Amino acid sequence: MSEERLQKILARAGVASRRKAEELIREGRVTVNGQPAAIGDKADLERDSVKLDERRIQAPAVHRYLLLNKPRGVMSTVSDPAGRPTVIDLVPPALRRALVPVGRLDFQTEGLLLLTDDGDLAQHVAHPSFGCWKTYEVKVRGRPDDEQIERLRSGIVLEGRRTAPCRIAALPRSPRSPRSPRSPRSSRAAKTARAAALRAGDGGGGGRRNPRRVPEVDSSSWWSVELGEGRTRQIREMFQRIGHPVQKLRRIAIGPVSDPDIPVGSLRELSEREVAALRRAGPPVPRHPPAGRAASGRIRRPPGGRGAGPSPRHPPGGRAAPKSRRASGGRAASPGPRRPAAGRPASAAGPGRRSGPRRGSPAGRRGGPGRPGGGGSRPPRRGRG
Repeated sequence: MSEERLQKILARAGVASRRKAEELIREGRVTVNGQPAAIGDKADLERDSVKLDERRIQAPAVHRYLLLNKPRGVMSTVSDPAGRPTVIDLVPPALRRALVPVGRLDFQTEGLLLLTDDGDLAQHVAHPSFGCWKTYEVKVRGRPDDEQIERLRSGIVLEGRRTAPCRIAALPRSPRSPRSPRSPRSSRAAKTARAAALRAGDGGGGGRRNPRRVPEVDSSSWWSVELGEGRTRQIREMFQRIGHPVQKLRRIAIGPVSDPDIPVGSLRELSEREVAALRRAGPPVPRHPPAGRAASGRIRRPPGGRGAGPSPRHPPGGRAAPKSRRASGGRAASPGPRRPAAGRPASAAGPGRRSGPRRGSPAGRRGGPGRPGGGGSRPPRRGRG
C-alpha cells in the first residue's frame, strides 16, 4: 500500500469520520511509530505502526454497509450525552463494530440512513462536493404558491450563508407510507366494532350518541425535495421562512439507493450493486427542454430564417423564386411577356389560354404593341364625334 493521510487511514478503518479524526490528531491521541502525529502526516499501515490511545489501527478486510429506516425520536449519532436512543441501538450487537452513521437526520425526522465502516464511501456520500443528492418527502401546512417555491429552489440565507439550489416538486397526493399497511381483516373488524357501538347509542365511548361530524378539509400539501447540500434542519427552516411549517418529513432516497418496503426501525445490508452505484453517485442530470423548444416553451428557429438553408420562397438574392411550368398550359417559368414561337400561330399556345402577354406587362397595355387591337396590328379605333 502507498502512504495516505492519517485522517483517511482512521476513517477507512472505521475509527471516526475524517473531521473527527483531525480532532483526535490535534488532541495528541494518534501516534505514528511511537511519535505524536500532526495534521498532514502520512503513513502506510503495512510498514508503519499507527496507534490511537496506544491501540494499533488495523485496516478492515471487509467493510460493512447497512441501510436503516430511522424512526422519529432517535438520534443519528453513535452515542448521546443526554441518554436519548441512537441509531446504533437499532443495530444488532454483532454488527456494531466501527459503524458510523453517514450524514444526519434530525431527532423528529424519519427515513433512510446509511451506516458503514468504510470511511471513503462515507466521505463520498456525505460531502456535498461529490454531489450525492438526497430525496425527501415533505408534508407542510397549507400550499405554497409558485413564487414561494421558486424562492426556495434558488436558495435562501441560513445562518449567514445562502443554501445551494435544490429541486422541489409538488406531489399529487399523500405518498405511500413506508410502514406496513394494516391487514384488511383488522380494518374490517375495527369498522364493525365502531358500527356496533354507534347502534348501541354510546358512540363507542359511553354517554349519548354523538352527532355526525363533518370531515375536516385537509389543507396540507406534500412536496418532493432533492438536496445536494444538507444542512442542519435545512428543509424545516426553508418552509418555515415562507410561512408553511413542516408537519412530516422523511428521507426516501440516498443517491440511487431507495427502498420503499423496508419497515421503520428495520435495517438491511446493501448489495454489491448498490454499493457500486453509491461510489459512482454524482449530481443529477440537468433537465433539458425537449428538442426543438427553448426554455420558455417557444420553438427554436435556426439562424437565418425558418429553415437551416435558404428558403425556396425567399432566395438569397431577395427575389421571389419562379414557379415551375405545369405540364399543360401552365405559366411560364421566367417573368415577362409570353411570346409565341416563330412560325407558330398564336392560338396554339394551349387550350383556354390567351396568346398575348400577361396582364400588367408593358406590352399588354391598351394601345401597346403586341395586343390584338393594339397599336401593333391595326390603327386604334376612332372615337365618336
